[in-house]
Amino acid sequence: MGISTHILDTSRGRPAEGVTVTLHAQQGSDWKELARGVTNADGRVKPLLETIPAAGVYRLSFEVEPYFARLDTESFYPSVSVDFRVHAPSEHYHVPLLLNPFGFSTYRGS
Repeated sequence: MGISTHILDTSRGRPAEGVTVTLHAQQGSDWKELARGVTNADGRVKPLLETIPAAGVYRLSFEVEPYFARLDTESFYPSVSVDFRVHAPSEHYHVPLLLNPFGFSTYRGS
């Protein structure tokens, strides 16, 4: 079912458009890039990966500094990385990012 994400800029109450998102899979002590995309006007990159190859640890990296720079907004985090575990590759994993210039949160969505 794959892996998808979206970003909501909670400081603006709007989707974060134009953010580069990279998906990696952990392989031992290394990370292998599996997919890369840019958020659309709805803040979404979907699906970033249509089929999950195996159970394991994955990482979504969001390059948020250029996004805030385009808005002429000072921000604390140049990027945000979210590591998560896939237990059942047949399930869908939606990992949203709620973002503001000085904080973020995430959760497993549906």
